[in-house]
Order: sequence, then structure tokens, then C-alpha cells
Amino acid sequence: MVGFHQLPKEPTQSDLEKMLRGHRLTTAEILYRMPDNLDLLQMYVWQDLDIAPDFPVLRDFLHFWEDNLDGPLHAVRVASVGIIKPAELRAFTPDNIIRIH
Repeated sequence: MVGFHQLPKEPTQSDLEKMLRGHRLTTAEILYRMPDNLDLLQMYVWQDLDIAPDFPVLRDFLHFWEDNLDGPLHAVRVASVGIIKPAELRAFTPDNIIRIH
């Protein structure tokens, strides 16, 4: 896809910090019409950390698409899953030894 624009990420937050604050791995299947033949559909897969159910990062990307790209959007299907939750994060003490044989 020509003209893809990577939205700037917040420099002070790591992906882990975002996940601990509720960001989820979000995948969007974007169907759009080919600019030179509107009868043809093309698929684009987008993935980033975002906040359900409003998905502000995805919405920003879709607004960018509509404002800057020629292929009109046809449909967007979204899936989202939490990768890590605070209760799943455990710290190990020096007494905990992990041995791999």
C-alpha cells in the first residue's frame, strides 16, 4: 500500500506498560475498494495495541486512511485480545531457580 503512515507512538510508554494499563492486541481486517476499479475489493490487515471498545488508535488510522488514501473503505472487522493482565505478572526472587536441561 502506497502512502502508509505510521502514527507516532508515545515515547514514554513501553508496550508492556500499555498492556498493563489495559491496551489489547487489536487486529483489523480492512476491506477497501481499488481506486482504479471500484468493483474490486482488496484486503489490508492492521495490528497495534489499542483500547477496547472505543479503539482510538484504530479510529485515528481509519481517519488518516479516509483523509489521505484513494481507496474508499468498504468494511472493517476487528478482533482484540488482552495479552497480559496485571494478575498474570509474577516476580521471581533470587531463591527461585529455573533450570533448563
